[in-house]
Amino acid sequence: MPSYAKRVAPFGTTIFTEINQLAARHSAVNLGQGRPDFDGPQEIIDAAVAALKGDSANQYAPSPGLPSLREGVARHAGVFYGLDVDPEAGVIVTAGATQGVYSAIMGLVDPGDQVIVIEPYYDSYVPGVRMAGGTPVYVPMHPPNWTFVEAELRAAFNDNTRALLLNTPNNPSGRVYTRAELQLFAELCIKHDVIVISDEVYEHLYFEGHQHVAIASLPGMFERTVTIGSAGKTFGMTGWKIGWVYGPPELITGVWRSHQFITFATNHPAQAAVAYAFSLGSAYYEEYQALYSHKRDLVMQVIEAAGMSAIQPEGTYFIMGDFSEVFDGNDVEFCRHLIEEIGVATIPPSAFFSDKHRHHAENHVRFAFCKSDETLEQAAERMRALRG
Repeated sequence: MPSYAKRVAPFGTTIFTEINQLAARHSAVNLGQGRPDFDGPQEIIDAAVAALKGDSANQYAPSPGLPSLREGVARHAGVFYGLDVDPEAGVIVTAGATQGVYSAIMGLVDPGDQVIVIEPYYDSYVPGVRMAGGTPVYVPMHPPNWTFVEAELRAAFNDNTRALLLNTPNNPSGRVYTRAELQLFAELCIKHDVIVISDEVYEHLYFEGHQHVAIASLPGMFERTVTIGSAGKTFGMTGWKIGWVYGPPELITGVWRSHQFITFATNHPAQAAVAYAFSLGSAYYEEYQALYSHKRDLVMQVIEAAGMSAIQPEGTYFIMGDFSEVFDGNDVEFCRHLIEEIGVATIPPSAFFSDKHRHHAENHVRFAFCKSDETLEQAAERMRALRG
């Protein structure tokens, strides 16, 4: 009997699909997937509508992306990180950040290369590495503060290391790497001649006392780093699937050569609207952070109502809650219990670890707080049943 290729045999249904389907069957309040239940700014939507009604945005966009959007990405990197990015040769627009990560892996990693993956990781990283023929090498962050051990990180680098997959602010832990941590990554990458694929989709979502530092802005790092961003995260339009990758032309050439045969071009009217979004002033990002600071406080109330504990996130719209005081079982069992008995959906973070390191997440679940206040308040009311 014909069957699917061996390369995809290890990949089951994503944890997000499984949880969303289970949540729908039980009418659970869904704090699982990072999918806002409200839209981004109306003026950006209006720009998309105008593009749809125009006479130039309903056919293919250029494969690398609209010039106006690539210019916006490059300008943004200059304003916030002091980077000199070439908008023509140094920026690619992708069909979301996930496709950007995949294109970067496929364009920069050869069969047999080792790729360091910091755990917990976004779930598309490892399948991408394996489909490129690479070998993931895992370095775990440890609870409760989700920090890595320097000796474990150093031990992961060797002469076969090709790339480091980095994510800061980090999903799902909520960590924002410090400048000192990033300097250690940089030191090791320079020493071993390693490329960094830096997933910075939550670059503007950090909270009081913390600051996002782009690793490409550190000395000696721009020429070996490709950086991924996301309109879904930065501007609240996850359904548009617009992402971007920027970096030095030599590396971006590899990303583009992969990208052109994966999707060729990206949603044209949405690109036009995101190009407009990059013209918004700094007040937009300040309001964005204030909005999510408030929602972070609400989700902390959700966790407190349940009798659980959590370290307040430093960034992103995710938080890891420790349920060891209210449930005797692992994270997958607790997520199922929450959905079926309590009516709230979360994500089991063991899905973001290798088999060897899953135990680091066995007493935690990930809550997404990119939800309306009403949704978060409803979740808090249901979560009180755990204490009963």
